[in-house]
Amino acid sequence: MAVEGSVPALGVVVPHLVVRDAAEALAFYALAFGATVLYRSPSPSGVGEHIHIKVWNSLVQLSTEEPAQRSRRVEGALLASPETLSGSTCVFQVGVPDVDVAYKRAVDHGATPAWPPRDMFWGDRYGWVRDPFGHVWALATVKEVLTPQEIEDRLRGLAVQMKEEN
Repeated sequence: MAVEGSVPALGVVVPHLVVRDAAEALAFYALAFGATVLYRSPSPSGVGEHIHIKVWNSLVQLSTEEPAQRSRRVEGALLASPETLSGSTCVFQVGVPDVDVAYKRAVDHGATPAWPPRDMFWGDRYGWVRDPFGHVWALATVKEVLTPQEIEDRLRGLAVQMKEEN
C-alpha cells in the first residue's frame, strides 16, 4: 500500500503485525517504543483497523485480526494474532542506542520480560520482551564489532564453559 509518508524504500522488509486490537496495540507501541502514526483506516470488513506506524526508523503495519481469518486460510496462510495461535513465529530485532533503557521502557508500559539484557558472545548487549499482543522484540546494542572467527572462538569457549557447569 503506497500511502504518502509511509512508502518503504525498495528492498526493505516491512513487518505487518496481526493483533486482536490494532488501536490497543498502537497505544502500547507509542508508549513503549515511541511509535508515531503514518496512516490509519478502518479495515475493509468494518472490523478493526489497518495502521501504518514508524517505530524507531522502521515502518510497521498493524491490522486487527478479523474473526473470519481465525477459521479461514487465505491462499494457504492462516492470518491470526499470536494470541490466537498461542505463540509467535518470528522475532523482531531492532538496534537501539541503549538496550537497558529500551527494555525497561517496554516493560514499564506492559511488555513481559522474556530475556533480560545481557552481554552476548557475538558483541551485542541483547534482550527480549514479549509485547502484550504476543509478538517478541529483540532489542540490541552493539558493544563490539567482531570478526566471524572471534565470534566462533567465543562460542567454542562458551560451549566448554557450559559443559563444565553441567
